[in-house]
Amino acid sequence: MKHTPLHPSLFKISLGVVLCGFLTLIQAAVDVADDRGKTITLQSSPQRLISLLPSLTESICALGKCSNLVGVDRFSNWPLSLQNLPKLGGISDSNLEAIVQLKPDLVLVDKSSPIISRLEDLRIPVMAFDVKTMSDEERTLKKLDLALGSKESERVWNQIQAEITRANKQLDGSQKSMTVYFEVNAAPYAAGRNSFIGELLTRLELNNIIPESLGAFPKINPEFVVQAKPQIIMLSETRLTDMKKRPGWPEIPAIKQNRICAFKKEQSDILVRPGPRMGEAALILSQCVAEKVSSTK
Repeated sequence: MKHTPLHPSLFKISLGVVLCGFLTLIQAAVDVADDRGKTITLQSSPQRLISLLPSLTESICALGKCSNLVGVDRFSNWPLSLQNLPKLGGISDSNLEAIVQLKPDLVLVDKSSPIISRLEDLRIPVMAFDVKTMSDEERTLKKLDLALGSKESERVWNQIQAEITRANKQLDGSQKSMTVYFEVNAAPYAAGRNSFIGELLTRLELNNIIPESLGAFPKINPEFVVQAKPQIIMLSETRLTDMKKRPGWPEIPAIKQNRICAFKKEQSDILVRPGPRMGEAALILSQCVAEKVSSTK
């Protein structure tokens, strides 16, 4: 059986298509350094993702890659489309066996996660992040863009900034001068000025009573808050009753004047996660301040 030779022009086209496809494969590989300074080489955009931190989960979804998630930690609850995914534990008790069974192309974790070395021993690609500030989140979005093959980080970051600006404009001059105490949990740990929560308060022109020298999320002596006399207190509503029983706290101006922002769980989730909903967090904060101050003038 005779084979008709390709016309020279058709041969060039065919060769060009092959070369183009080959070059595409070569160009698909990317090197991304995580927050440990470790470089991870990805041969192609990962299609099976696992996230073991809620803020990372939310960032993945904000970048348009939610459908690539095959498993998440037990605390990841936004967006609602995640609710049927396998839950794989938390930072300190991640389920290694379940993770392996899901055959991920990439696992995203907190930098402090003890499971990192175990995953790497099994040759499962891992990227670790340490997100405590707004600039950390901006950097994380850019690195995720590169790792996941998305191009949405600039849009997401600009939206966060626009919402923070809008939140600032919701407050008048007298409201912006308020001193604020933000309690992260009941130990008590507070949000310092150089945490992402502290940065949001600063962007709203509120005065955080926790000095920068104490760090991002310091454990504090409750007496410190009594002495600082904050005009507004912010915390989860689950701690509201216990807070008022602390020695000396009933005399704090914020409590005496009922200027307490007691956030529901859904709001608290947004407020304490350094992710793409930080702009929404700023709006929650400014709305509460505006309501509490105007109601007690």
